[in-house]
Amino acid sequence: MSFQRSHEPIVWSLFGGGGVVAAFLLPALILVTGIMAPAGLLDGDALSYARVLAFSQHWLGKLCWLTVISLPIWHAMHRVYHGLHDLKVGARGLFFVLCYGFALVVTIATGTLLLAL
Repeated sequence: MSFQRSHEPIVWSLFGGGGVVAAFLLPALILVTGIMAPAGLLDGDALSYARVLAFSQHWLGKLCWLTVISLPIWHAMHRVYHGLHDLKVGARGLFFVLCYGFALVVTIATGTLLLAL
């Protein structure tokens, strides 16, 4: 019995992580930043530039931003890739590189920008 190495466990774990973030964290972030803050339901200083910058400069804040930004991108690109595959659109290898390459570029760019803070 021989086992072949596959990229599928890594891709599916990023897809699953992105699904969890998209399902649980993004609605809460939208509620807080898109509805509660503009409606004045939060303290006026709660989302001030200085506080958000201080949060973003802490290693835990950077990890949170990286998680909230990059994992949903992996989730979305996985869905796009498999959607195109199901519709039998184009070359499978090309779209694999384009979809997951885009997610990788966004993740690296996000990490680089967060490290520069």
